[in-house]
Amino acid sequence: MSVFGEQDNSALVAAELLIRQQESRLTVNQPHSEIMTINQLAGYDNTEVSCGTYALIKNAVLASQKHFGFNALIGPLVKLWKIGFNGANVPSDHDIKSRLLLSNPDNIIMDDALHTVKLVKTGMELDLGGIAKGFIADQIRSIWFAYGIRAGIINLGGNLLFVGESPRRSDGRWIVGIQDPNKGRNIGIGTVIKPACAAVTSGIYERFLIKGGKRYHHLLDPQTGYPLQTQLAAVTVFARDSLQGELEAKRLFFAGKPIPGWEKDPNNLGAVFIYQNGNTQTVKASIH
Repeated sequence: MSVFGEQDNSALVAAELLIRQQESRLTVNQPHSEIMTINQLAGYDNTEVSCGTYALIKNAVLASQKHFGFNALIGPLVKLWKIGFNGANVPSDHDIKSRLLLSNPDNIIMDDALHTVKLVKTGMELDLGGIAKGFIADQIRSIWFAYGIRAGIINLGGNLLFVGESPRRSDGRWIVGIQDPNKGRNIGIGTVIKPACAAVTSGIYERFLIKGGKRYHHLLDPQTGYPLQTQLAAVTVFARDSLQGELEAKRLFFAGKPIPGWEKDPNNLGAVFIYQNGNTQTVKASIH
């Protein structure tokens, strides 16, 4: 994270504190986080969570129920394949089908009044990793505005949120580099110039498994349980909010190509599609 024109680092300190607080609630890597408590009680009982966590879960579940590619309940399948982790393997059809039964986003009970969440079946797992960074980035931006920050960049694991007007251009727009997913890190295909926005990328180029001469990437199709069949290598989305950018990047990646009318939503500021054959396609964006 970086801010421009500020001598006081209070806004950065507040942002770091927020990150630690939210990670302690949302992570699936700590046994006592709110999300892990929900998972541990799957099939048995409700879990009451904080207002912010409940709102994020509600958003994630509603998005999952639209079946456009994002699924916050896909954890059992991810753990089965383990792509990008030790023990990665190609599971049997039987095991995949059994995990699919645990990934149905309709099998979750939520109480808006009590802020309780229950996963209906034992073995189900909620994982907000696909949108948590966007959620946190948007909150950091709000904190920065409260501190009077006029310009800055929030970078949470490659999820970028550009805040305010860039001090490096007279028009206040930001220069965003687009990585070439077919050539590895730090090799770009060009830049896109946009006003303050989020820039979020979904791609298949960093985590994959090669087995029997076949390459399996980590983006699993919630409908089949297998890696998505696609000609895309990556798609970068520009959106007003980072959380929305996370969801829209998934939507466009799973669509495999531009969606007619997508650009008419004023919150969708553009997209860059990069295909595995090296071709590119843009929506409301120009590559320089």
